[in-house]
Amino acid sequence: MRLLVRGGRLVDPTQDLDGPFDLLVEDGVVAAIDGRIDAAGATVRDADGLVVTPGWIDMHVHLREPGQEYKETVKSGTLAAAAGGFTAVACMANTVPVNDNPSVTEHILKEAARHGFARVYPIGAASKGQRGEELAEIGEMVAAGVVAVSDDGYPVANPALMRRVLEYARHFDVPVIQHAQDLELTAGGVMHEGEWSTRLGLPGWPGAGEDIIVARDVLLAEDYGGRYHVAHLSTARALGLVRRAKEQGLAVTCEVTPHHLLLTDELIATSEFSPNAKMNPPLRGESDRRALLAGLADGTVDAIASDHAPHHPDEKDVEFSLAPFGVIGLETNLGLCYDRLVRSGILTLPRLVELFSSGPARLLGVPGGTLRVGAVADVTLFDPDAELTVEPAAFRSKSRNTPFAGWTVRGRAVGTIVGGRPVELPAG
Repeated sequence: MRLLVRGGRLVDPTQDLDGPFDLLVEDGVVAAIDGRIDAAGATVRDADGLVVTPGWIDMHVHLREPGQEYKETVKSGTLAAAAGGFTAVACMANTVPVNDNPSVTEHILKEAARHGFARVYPIGAASKGQRGEELAEIGEMVAAGVVAVSDDGYPVANPALMRRVLEYARHFDVPVIQHAQDLELTAGGVMHEGEWSTRLGLPGWPGAGEDIIVARDVLLAEDYGGRYHVAHLSTARALGLVRRAKEQGLAVTCEVTPHHLLLTDELIATSEFSPNAKMNPPLRGESDRRALLAGLADGTVDAIASDHAPHHPDEKDVEFSLAPFGVIGLETNLGLCYDRLVRSGILTLPRLVELFSSGPARLLGVPGGTLRVGAVADVTLFDPDAELTVEPAAFRSKSRNTPFAGWTVRGRAVGTIVGGRPVELPAG
């Protein structure tokens, strides 16, 4: 198949490209980039007025399958991803049963091959059953197709086990993704500990509950090696620990989420205790939010990820303290981040593409993240001027739990290409 994407603003930070280029795809890979390409017989995709980038990769989603298909499935989750401009997602291991063995990994990959609208990269559990007691079968899972290990949803709390996970994962060159939460410090907490938790009379969850785990793990990474990645980092102090680790030359990286970049704990008051303002880690204060924005700009942050955590509406339709943690983001990330980070001048567009595409590809060691000649032809196209109002009822995801309902942004995905083939979304 030959596909010519013509006339778009092509942005690829891996090649320092940002300008009007044609893109030719042949047999699933990038064949050429030039100012003007004449390709007889090629299918032409008019990209006039659009931005064309390497396919966007969300490295932190929860697809819920197997076991919780009433919340999300591989099919519905990848449909939401494609609708949001993502060509690939990496799914966490907290399924039922837990993805701690090759059979679960293989099931996810088969469902993705059968029903998927985007590539799916499973992440395996670090410990058996995510219980934090015994090392999972990391080697067997890597052979089956996992690209990282994580007990996300829970921390690897035991330092001796974390040391073994780092050492063992190093042999397979896969990152260890940590959900940084000290379970004793945060026990009972439902929101960030600070002014607003005091005002609202809700149990607080201190930032130190994140910082202590990151500090401990950075020391372990320094002594025992391995690739250590902090999921959904949310505090200024944890970011500073990652920054210093990078300065030391350690293989320490981090991601942040759009909700921690754009919202603060004050939302719980202004939303009148909306359960869609409850997530793990919790929304922090303004000083933490500003620190995360600075980390995007100075290069400390390696990726933006949604932590897409679908819940059935009935589960969220309870009082704030009883509601499950988590919000969704696959269909809102692009518009929110382009509108509120790029259009506002906080980030350049190439930097945003790096955070959504080349950064995740590098961290996970997966194809994509570049449009170099010979690279896999995964491409995202979006209209930077299209206005979009976030309407949860129109989501392709099975779930609706977003804190951004009603927001109006500019920047809307208009198409994805995976392996050289345009993704066709069903009417809906």
